[in-house]
Amino acid sequence: MLSVLDLFRIGLGPSSSHTVGPMRIARRFLREAAQTGVLASAHRVEIELQGSLALTGTGHSTDKAAILGLLGFAPETADPSEAERVFLEVAKIRQLQLKGGPQIAFNPLKDIIYRGDIVPDLHPNGMIMRLFDVAGELVLMRAYYSTGGGFIASARRLSRPAKGDCVPDKSASPYPFDSAAQLLDLCRATNLSIADLILANEDARRPREETLDRLDHLTDTMMVCIDRGLSTPGTLPGGLNVARRAPDLFATLQSGAGSNEREALFDWLNVYAMAVNEENAAGGRVVTAPTNGAAGILPAVLRHYCYTDEVMNRTKARQFLVVSGGIGLLYKQRASISGAEMGCQGEVGVACSMAAGGLAAVWSGDTKQCLAAAVIGMEHNLGLTCDPVGGLVQIPCIERNAIGTVKAVNAARLALHSTGQEKVSLDQVIETMRQTGLDMSTKYKETSQGGLAVNVVAC
Repeated sequence: MLSVLDLFRIGLGPSSSHTVGPMRIARRFLREAAQTGVLASAHRVEIELQGSLALTGTGHSTDKAAILGLLGFAPETADPSEAERVFLEVAKIRQLQLKGGPQIAFNPLKDIIYRGDIVPDLHPNGMIMRLFDVAGELVLMRAYYSTGGGFIASARRLSRPAKGDCVPDKSASPYPFDSAAQLLDLCRATNLSIADLILANEDARRPREETLDRLDHLTDTMMVCIDRGLSTPGTLPGGLNVARRAPDLFATLQSGAGSNEREALFDWLNVYAMAVNEENAAGGRVVTAPTNGAAGILPAVLRHYCYTDEVMNRTKARQFLVVSGGIGLLYKQRASISGAEMGCQGEVGVACSMAAGGLAAVWSGDTKQCLAAAVIGMEHNLGLTCDPVGGLVQIPCIERNAIGTVKAVNAARLALHSTGQEKVSLDQVIETMRQTGLDMSTKYKETSQGGLAVNVVAC
């Protein structure tokens, strides 16, 4: 069992797999260098990006993230403005102060190698770190993989046999589950809701109050991100000249003009989701939910249905995140939340499924209805491709989150009105997503080699 708090990570945009993951990898590499006693002798560091990390790495700020990680920046605490300033300074002076080590010469144009021609067998987001001494001798080399949602793994971990590829649950969760069917059976046997059962598992890891405090911190971070996105006009970086639309739409909604009562629901959901994803595209602080590319869906639903008169209903918000997180864990355990593996069905599709199940719980849906909502949320995202124009998470990613938010709400409504005779289980839809992702051409999986990425002029 993973913790739901492992699934929701705070980090900088624009991508959890291309930004948060590589930053964590660089930090981990320095720790291993220190542990093996070679960090003090470092004279040069070389970063090799492979597969999707190379093909869309520049647009997704992977170069920036790796440099920040070597400097000691952590995704959870990095200030976006400071991170940008330091990154530009390194590019200018071509010097890099390794965290816990010496200052070395570093030229991003030469010391970061983009190998889009190499797609590793273990995972398409490969990253090799090399450390050389003053004599030019290679003293340490490690291969890592950014597996989606900010999760990282070593080659050794991913190379383990199928029966040993999971990290042991050291917390001895009282109610472990690795399938939706098992989760449903546990809820029936214990007479616990999904939220209560998952919180009991979290209790094995830390005191309940700490879990609730961390859930509240995630909620607050999401709301701050929405507020920033609603109040920050301008043009997004990267060269596409995409204007931020959330501030103008928000102003229109506040004035009461432009839509009738029926249409306003869509507009509010849209503006919240777009606010988050415009912040993400600009490199702001977001919560991976379950990824940065799909970070707008859960906060938008949370804002609209758990936030009234500028006051957050903590009980509803915690329930929403816990149930959403539990559903996300199933996708993480049984398939993938990586766009480089699954396409956008593994990002926006999973976020839509998570939000649908979480909202059904807030609306007092029972376990079956929550799982049914998650099924509907994914069913209608199956086959969704990841084809970012210019390698940037702007087109179609921002609007795609808005559409996914509306889908999630509708999925929850449909589930609450269901007959109880659903023909498709959540396990079946997750497996279908996994198979579809494996069958999907790599050009539609965060490589910008197909779809809109090649049919829209990126300028």
